[in-house]
Amino acid sequence: MKRSFGKFIAGIDLRSFDGSTELAEVKLRMRSTVRNGALLTVGALALAVNLNLFLAPYDIAPGGVSGIAIIVNHFTGWRLGLVMLVLNLPLLAVGWRYLGRFRFLTRTAYVVLLYNLGVDLLGGRLPPLGVTDDLLLNALYGGLVGGIATGLVYRGGGTIGGTGIISRILQKRTGIPVSQVYLVTDGAVILMAGLVFGWEKALYALICVFVWGLATDYVLEGPSVVRTAFVITDRPDAVAEAVLGRLGLGVTAWPALGMFTKVEHTLLFCTLSRPDVEELRSTVAQADPDAFVVIGHGHQARGGVVRGVIGPR
Repeated sequence: MKRSFGKFIAGIDLRSFDGSTELAEVKLRMRSTVRNGALLTVGALALAVNLNLFLAPYDIAPGGVSGIAIIVNHFTGWRLGLVMLVLNLPLLAVGWRYLGRFRFLTRTAYVVLLYNLGVDLLGGRLPPLGVTDDLLLNALYGGLVGGIATGLVYRGGGTIGGTGIISRILQKRTGIPVSQVYLVTDGAVILMAGLVFGWEKALYALICVFVWGLATDYVLEGPSVVRTAFVITDRPDAVAEAVLGRLGLGVTAWPALGMFTKVEHTLLFCTLSRPDVEELRSTVAQADPDAFVVIGHGHQARGGVVRGVIGPR
């Protein structure tokens, strides 16, 4: 028996396993490359269309290199895409230093070239006065389309260049949401736009930047559809059984200590969907009226098991 097992093991060609593994890795890398390339391309072209349709025709300068280019174009008549490309070159060097070197350089350079050249190439093929003369609609849709496009570029592993490079560096190093970083990095450009085009258009540009950041966050992190629940209780078994029985939710427990009272409690944790929040509150209240419940937001939940309802509600 031992000899036959040894012959079986010796007869296995381990190289075939290595080859299949390498082939799978190559396919995975190719799929990832195609996906990222598509995200970068769609995002860059959407940005070019967005600038020509909603922002540039009505002097809405939403910060960044595009905002500076709109201001420069107002005084000189130079092409928007060309001005943006010249301004992006030193910022690309900064991004190369802090955001991934060669991979960053290739992806972001691709986006910058496609975006900046696309602005000039598509400018003559799109309506010169956009789709509406309503400043509020232009600000809202300019921020929405621009934010979605920027989020696609970020998900593809690049940036849109300009102050987007600075924003990405600050977000990665500090964890500050992109929406807040945009307000800081683009504030000076909006201030200049107010001095040039008037404060009314500067206020519209501020609305555009705010919506832009929110849309980018949404694309990057997804909708906040998951709720997290923390329950501090002295009846952990009763609360956990009630939550599992009525909502079908798994529960995790940790020991907890009240730092003021020095009394030991139990901390229960679970994730749930928005419609189940009220049901969870009532369930916990019935099992332990003295329990302390905190409901939080989560963007994504992955792993673990969520079962269907076990008992009647």
